[in-house]
Amino acid sequence: MDWDKLRIFHAVADAGSLTHAGDALHLSQSAVSRQVRALEESLNTTLFHRHARGLILTEQGELLFDATKSMVKRIDAATARIRDSEEEVFGTLRVTTTTGFGSLWLAPRLSHLYESYPDINIDLMLEERVLDLPMREADVAIRMKEPSQADLIRKRLMSVRMRLYASPEYLAENGTPDTLEDMANHRLICQNPNSAQVSAGLQLVQELFTYNIRSTLAVNNYFGVLQAVISNLGIGVLPDYIIEDFPTVVRVLPDIESNEVPVFLAYPEELRHSKRIAAFRDFVTQEIMAHRRSLKAMSDA
Repeated sequence: MDWDKLRIFHAVADAGSLTHAGDALHLSQSAVSRQVRALEESLNTTLFHRHARGLILTEQGELLFDATKSMVKRIDAATARIRDSEEEVFGTLRVTTTTGFGSLWLAPRLSHLYESYPDINIDLMLEERVLDLPMREADVAIRMKEPSQADLIRKRLMSVRMRLYASPEYLAENGTPDTLEDMANHRLICQNPNSAQVSAGLQLVQELFTYNIRSTLAVNNYFGVLQAVISNLGIGVLPDYIIEDFPTVVRVLPDIESNEVPVFLAYPEELRHSKRIAAFRDFVTQEIMAHRRSLKAMSDA
């Protein structure tokens, strides 16, 4: 099967338009249309339903598009591996992590990475869904559990615990709870129990709910929980790493915390020699060390 025709088909299927695919491929619309028709004739099938708003894949087109997506990802992976063995640290690095860790811990520290490597481009993808690294949905991941795939290189970075925090203003107005039973008199701010989150955090929230909490605010990520806490809305369940960058928040019920949550950095085996990966890995490692020193200084003060 002609790769050029498959490449053009993939661009059309991805764009949903002959014109947009032509723009991306630097080909005329007529040239793109001829290649698609030729591919359909060679396969003796129709790959697209054509209508005024664009193109929709047929069932046969969907099957072929699934195959070309896999091919493109593997070619991208091979290309990245070849380039990363020869190039300096520049270009795009796609990093995925959770919304909470990415927005509250990682993003505020990226200026240090850019200072060292001003030509790198970070594509930061914040979501709870675990992206498929071997299939190149991302280049590197920071995950709140050890990756299970065998073809990944992984490094344990740190551990996190979920704890209870409130603003001084909230506590001054509403009092500080001395026992878990006292939580019934406060508003609990937490991730929605039905949203994707680490199991340790969910277990702590479920335990707190057994104390007849009178009022709750549920948010689908820890960034939202933190904003509600510093806005004096209640007592929030938050990861302990926030205390370094938000030292004014007060830990409540210091004996109460979740089980340990391990934090891992992972990337595909095929990117072992990537200079971009190495630069990002070293940057995160250095920031973790600085984070630990800062927390120790805070605890000694």
